[in-house]
Amino acid sequence: AAAAALRRALDAVRAAGKPVAAYGERLSQPEYWVASGADRVWLPETGAIHLVGLRSEALFFARLLERLALRPEVVRMGSHKSAAEMLTRQAMSPESREQVEHYLDDVLGALVRAVAAGRRVGADVARDWVDRGPYRADTACEAGLADACLYPDEVEERLAEWVRESGEPPPRGGAPRARLVDAAGYAALHATDAGFAPALAEQPRIAYVVAEGAIRRRGGRGISAESVVRLLRGLGDDEAVRAIVLRIDSPGGDALASDLVWRALEVAKRGRPLVVSMGEVAASGGYFAAVAGDTVFAETTTLTGSIGVVGGKLDASGALARLGVDTDAVERGARAGLLSAVRGFTADERAVVRSDIEAVYDVFVRRVADGRKLDRAAVERAAQGRIWSGERALALGLVDAIGGPLEAIREARARAGLAAHERTQLQICPRVAPLEALRGLLGVELRIDAGLRGEL
Repeated sequence: AAAAALRRALDAVRAAGKPVAAYGERLSQPEYWVASGADRVWLPETGAIHLVGLRSEALFFARLLERLALRPEVVRMGSHKSAAEMLTRQAMSPESREQVEHYLDDVLGALVRAVAAGRRVGADVARDWVDRGPYRADTACEAGLADACLYPDEVEERLAEWVRESGEPPPRGGAPRARLVDAAGYAALHATDAGFAPALAEQPRIAYVVAEGAIRRRGGRGISAESVVRLLRGLGDDEAVRAIVLRIDSPGGDALASDLVWRALEVAKRGRPLVVSMGEVAASGGYFAAVAGDTVFAETTTLTGSIGVVGGKLDASGALARLGVDTDAVERGARAGLLSAVRGFTADERAVVRSDIEAVYDVFVRRVADGRKLDRAAVERAAQGRIWSGERALALGLVDAIGGPLEAIREARARAGLAAHERTQLQICPRVAPLEALRGLLGVELRIDAGLRGEL
């Protein structure tokens, strides 16, 4: 998703008539996705392009847990909800494999189209490039993926040549000279554009809220519902905030925490538009929160949906017995041992857990139906824990448009009735350094990978 957003920004620069060169030493696949959109792609002689295709692999711990005498007790709602398969299976279920195959097909298709358009070749040629990768610098140039082998000092010379060829009048009668500005320097020069100019009372503001990682009720890394709710309450009370843009990149997490974030978004958007930009992933609880948006953007490759619920516990009674550890307990209450880790669920307890899981799933489906203005049948066709690319999510009505942070900000301005010439303060929350802000606005903020936990 970050590569697609950067590539779109690069295409906009080229469309404005400005020449673009891409230089990389060892370009990864996402990096080449972006670089292939440049007028020229350069590598050092010992450089490489790692264009090889896509692979999704998972580890499965069922046999290990069996060996340790640990028994997972899992209840799920959603035929394709695969979050707990790593604990219960030795390989992907047919449903999980099917949805992963569809997702990889969509992502590879987007990559091939981008490379083909940038390098001005047919999609069949770009697809063949994928199967023939990876590439050394010389083979990349021979195949047409790159234009020349250059070292950094030679790159500067080529850029200077471009300036001379641009026809711009030389400064004070001298020869035109290329001025090189790195990303940090550029961000500092354009701090105002990133929302770092001193706030003026009379200026309307757009709040840009960044939410990344697993969703928790409070504390820890990722998205703390407690912190997000407090932040959104403050933005909602601030009359100068004319619109809110939520940038969410989350695989989900705690169901209650996700619902609290959703509610805070619903309250904060009263009297102002809320536009959502989904990053690499907005799945399960991440998508739960996203449906609060008046307009929802996704990249073509955003992993979207996973509308389903899973819950349970790990029964360690077998492992303890094997180790010679005995347990005993005194209970008051028919279901006092529901969450005990030293025994499994009784039939009655499993029924209670399933009832709770079904109730959360029902709330999830209703939130999606209300937020996306879909009937329940349409949501169910997209639900059951299925994951989708942003491209397919658009066709299903789960999102409104393909785009990233910049498109979301433009939509927020339009919905807030702010004229194109009207000076607006961009308030980035939480506050970060200018370079990090620039990265965030281009959709390349660092993602916190989090394990699967909680109900969503």
